[in-house]
Amino acid sequence: MCEDDHARDHDPASGLARRALFATGAAAALTLGSVTFSDGTPAEAADGGTGGSGGTAGTETRTVRGTLPTGSPDFVYLPVELPHDVRELRVAYSYDRPSVPAGTAGNALDIGVFDQRGTELGGKGFRGWSGGARTEFFVRADDATPGYIPGTVKAGTWYIALGPYTVSPQGLAYEITITLTYGEPGEAVDPVYPPERAKGRGRAWYRGDCHLHTWYSDGRRTPAEIAALARAAGLDFINSSDHNTHAAHAHWADQAGDDLLVMVGEEVTTRNGHVVALGTDPGTFVDWRYRARDNRFGKYARQIRRAGGLVVPAHPHATCVGCNWKFGFAEADAVEVWNGAYSPEDEVALADWDGMLVASVREGVREGAGSRAWIPAMGNSDAHRDPDQVGVPQTVVLADDLTREAIQEGLRAGRSYVAESKSVTLAFSASGPKGEHADIGGRLKVAKDAPVTIRLEVTGAPNCTARLVTDQGVLFTSGALPATGTGLVEWRTTAQYAAYVRAEVRHEAGQAPLPGALAAFTNPIFLGR
Repeated sequence: MCEDDHARDHDPASGLARRALFATGAAAALTLGSVTFSDGTPAEAADGGTGGSGGTAGTETRTVRGTLPTGSPDFVYLPVELPHDVRELRVAYSYDRPSVPAGTAGNALDIGVFDQRGTELGGKGFRGWSGGARTEFFVRADDATPGYIPGTVKAGTWYIALGPYTVSPQGLAYEITITLTYGEPGEAVDPVYPPERAKGRGRAWYRGDCHLHTWYSDGRRTPAEIAALARAAGLDFINSSDHNTHAAHAHWADQAGDDLLVMVGEEVTTRNGHVVALGTDPGTFVDWRYRARDNRFGKYARQIRRAGGLVVPAHPHATCVGCNWKFGFAEADAVEVWNGAYSPEDEVALADWDGMLVASVREGVREGAGSRAWIPAMGNSDAHRDPDQVGVPQTVVLADDLTREAIQEGLRAGRSYVAESKSVTLAFSASGPKGEHADIGGRLKVAKDAPVTIRLEVTGAPNCTARLVTDQGVLFTSGALPATGTGLVEWRTTAQYAAYVRAEVRHEAGQAPLPGALAAFTNPIFLGR
């Protein structure tokens, strides 16, 4: 039950102070009763805050307490009526974490804020989100807590957004403290974004990591620290992808350089899976407040593409709460098959992706028919903090230059492979009897019965084995590569026997029946006309 004197619209049946429960084609939401402050003339606050007239420095505080039951909506909004002359809004919150039976989810409560423009799905009111990474935040014209968007604190109804991710059987008791500081606003700073071009080497293979988290969401590293680690990992490009906020976009310009292209985006973190918005226009915010059953994802996938980005479902078979991908792949430009240190989850994602490749070459499925014929794979580190390694793995893409547009075009076309580090390099190609040639992501246009030679060159993978995988399964496995890590594999086939061929380089097998962890893998080369 809400215990704040400024939110008295109680519902005795639920024990929640609430104004409306609504579902508008998106995840259901609950709106609590409003919190009000004096009209620009702060009185002395109960916690000892100072008072003063409107426009004069002073503070005013309100505290709200309540309990959310099991089965609460995905989002709960607390309206806060802000008067004029507010210099800074500061919010702190806490919630209880009771013991729960084994196998039962405990309490987890996320937080963010929307301004006077409202909470409409896909609207312009978003001012920040920290999920469960922080216990307090502030917003003012000249600065904001990482994850939040600086800007004038205008009068009107703001909304503290609560996201009860999981609720224990005992319910989730919370306390929110809202403090306003009055006075003249600071001077707003115009955002500066990283350039869309680095020096590059013309058409070449470029290495990148497109799934990275900073302290602007739940990471523990600054942009400067990530940029330094990216350079040490031999990367040419990175993509900023903080959870559910674009706040970091304006903090990357100083880290970009001739040797490092910095793209910006977002990890759109819904309750039914995560998707990386890769390389969107700076300042783009993509909403995440919907589930698969709401049939809203297509709208936001199209928004990502209109903003110049790629749609990349992330870790589709991850087992964390809300991580497993449930939106399907019809809107995907690529899929993140390998996420961080190689794990059984990645092995399942790899098998699932291979199944999609098989489906794409079935009789009657052809390029240009309906949605795209096949979905390229990529790999990223999803690094948050030590000991997460930036660039493990990394996607190596053949691009015309080191620009946002060229890198995205290479990724979209599948001209790429994934390697565990800068030490691993692959060269993979197919050739026909009359000089025909195709590289990763391409098609070797030969007759069905024409002999085809597959060639794989590997460096930097000592004691690993190479496998060639087709729509018929694994059709070739090499012996162990020498201790130097360098080797050459050649294999002959036909388009009638193999509709595509892709390569895997694996470490020694661990516990049966799982194969060894990947050191690298390629996107396919398709065979036949």
